[in-house]
Amino acid sequence: SAAGSPALSGGQSRRRKQPPRPADFKLQVIIIGSRGVGKTSLMERFTDDTFCEACKSTVGVDFKIKTVELRGKKIRLQIWDTAGQERFNSITSAYYRSAKGIILVYDITKKETFDDLPKWMKMIDKYASEDAELLLVGNKLDCEVDREITRQQGEKFAQQITGMRFCEASAKDNFNVDEIFLKLVDDILKKMPLDVIRNELSNSILSLQPEPEIPPELPPPRPHVRCC
Repeated sequence: SAAGSPALSGGQSRRRKQPPRPADFKLQVIIIGSRGVGKTSLMERFTDDTFCEACKSTVGVDFKIKTVELRGKKIRLQIWDTAGQERFNSITSAYYRSAKGIILVYDITKKETFDDLPKWMKMIDKYASEDAELLLVGNKLDCEVDREITRQQGEKFAQQITGMRFCEASAKDNFNVDEIFLKLVDDILKKMPLDVIRNELSNSILSLQPEPEIPPELPPPRPHVRCC
């Protein structure tokens, strides 16, 4: 009978689930690059394991949250997807300052997106912290037959920038996407002092402001106004 079922016994029915372990660190990562290179697709593939063939261009800034575990630590990632159009530069530049990692993306099938890389590096030099980890990504490896930029060209560009890593990926085929983000986070953790690694989040120099509930380019919700 139901009354005699072990699943409904008093001891088990009243047992409370343990709350999830809080994150040890919060890290902010931004994705930059020219319009149409697949920044949003990379973010959504990593955070939600989804791919949209016809993604709309990002307006201003969007973000996703994902928690990962590396080096025995639980890390809560704030991943900011920035618009590639120059008219949004004044909005997106504010996100460079607090980023611990920057992913610079180009499209291997569009030479103009590769030619734009020096422009994006100027933005990094102007606004980002010198300690930010840099990763150059050649996206759309699934379109190999349409390739205009060789892997060697991407590697050569990355080698000119101190500390910049290079990787090719495909958000569509989910190739190297997890590796991009996890390697970037691992590089960030490796640079952290040992005393910071041992501390709790509240004492960490990497703790951020409270996570926003809406992208910052959107107006805040209107306050409830009582009707006259």
